[in-house]
Amino acid sequence: MAISKDPVKPSDTLIHKTTNLMQNGLNSHAFGEYGSPNALGDARWTDELILATWYMAETGKVPDDLNYKTGKSGGGFDRLDFKFRSESEWVADPESIVTSIPLNRRNDHRKQLTPSIPIYGGGMSYGSVSVNVMMARAKNAEKWNTYMSTGEGGYPLDLYAHKDHVITQVATGYFGVEEKTIQAAPIVEFKYAQGAKPGLGGHLLASKAGEEVAKMRGSVPFVSLFSPFPFHSTYSVEDHSKHIDWIETVNPDALIAVKVSTPHDVDMVAVGSYYAGAHIIHLDGSYGGTGAAPEIAKKNIAMPIELALPKVHKFLIKEGVRDKITLIASGGVRTADDIAKAIALGADGVVLGTSDLVAMGCTRCGNCEGGPSGRGCPWGLTTTDVELQEWVQQDWAVERLDNYYTAVMWRLKDILSKLGLNDVKELVGRTDLLRYTAGED
Repeated sequence: MAISKDPVKPSDTLIHKTTNLMQNGLNSHAFGEYGSPNALGDARWTDELILATWYMAETGKVPDDLNYKTGKSGGGFDRLDFKFRSESEWVADPESIVTSIPLNRRNDHRKQLTPSIPIYGGGMSYGSVSVNVMMARAKNAEKWNTYMSTGEGGYPLDLYAHKDHVITQVATGYFGVEEKTIQAAPIVEFKYAQGAKPGLGGHLLASKAGEEVAKMRGSVPFVSLFSPFPFHSTYSVEDHSKHIDWIETVNPDALIAVKVSTPHDVDMVAVGSYYAGAHIIHLDGSYGGTGAAPEIAKKNIAMPIELALPKVHKFLIKEGVRDKITLIASGGVRTADDIAKAIALGADGVVLGTSDLVAMGCTRCGNCEGGPSGRGCPWGLTTTDVELQEWVQQDWAVERLDNYYTAVMWRLKDILSKLGLNDVKELVGRTDLLRYTAGED
């Protein structure tokens, strides 16, 4: 079947109809004639949270009558709340609040990069998602003066137009890693492990490894691709340091980010990465990942990010190096409230991945791996199918991401204002501004 030259416009999809209903005063508890869409979402990404995210992506505003702050998991971020100050102590002008963060806190000869927001886009590789999705995320990163990661599948040519905002990822399979992609990058990210499947490496199904994907990855079309665990050249801090030296040889200006999962000794891993020369420690906790991540792995192996962050933050303080390293969190960070909570637990900023996909229409159906058809996401997000990927048009996706980030940043500034903070950096490690809500409904 040929690709339609006039694909159905996203504005004609369920996403638009859903947000239209909400704009007309219908919340998820009065959704259509059948009530709440109970088949949508799960305890972490509830139906209400998905609908609220779509609303924000459609309008650039937070909804009045939908819970856009938390899920219903019964733990983690969903059991934390803020100790807001009295209204007289709020920041008078929330728009004046500073949200930029420095990424090179070593103050060495590398680039001094300061994204305008404490957020950048997590790695989703070409093959796991389409070029349209990657391009939309790169264009949105450029709009917001931040970054997005290529993931481990290589660097599509179209991305070079936005290279100042694209992180090159070097993962254990070395797929698509070339000298020119390292030289193009302001940040090079080593992915040693990911929280959704620590110890398992990566896997791209044969059905998603088509000709273009295979060409970029240097493989044979329609053959399954596996990333080993771990890097088979890295078993010590000294080996890790050699990795970083290699990147410095190829690109002396690039910052080095190190993405690791959250085992029980993650604090030692973090301090080892600092002494090896890393600028950014990216902690990827469990409960992140898309529908491609095995549930048994992400719920039973790595430590939740809410536990890992204070452990690492405090250990780096004890070692006297916390102010010389940037700590970035991911793995189940869904909302502006989660972002603020992660920072209060010890992070400098966060990485968003799944949230971007939900803003672009993801329903959390769990079909990222392809299901029986092997074609992947029916919304055209986590697929390289030539027909399905046409559902996500770049300009439309950029507009939705831009709107979503506008709403997220409004809420983040709202939180900072109500905490009496003029700068997001003042929130780092402030666990005293959080309270545990166990037993509260």
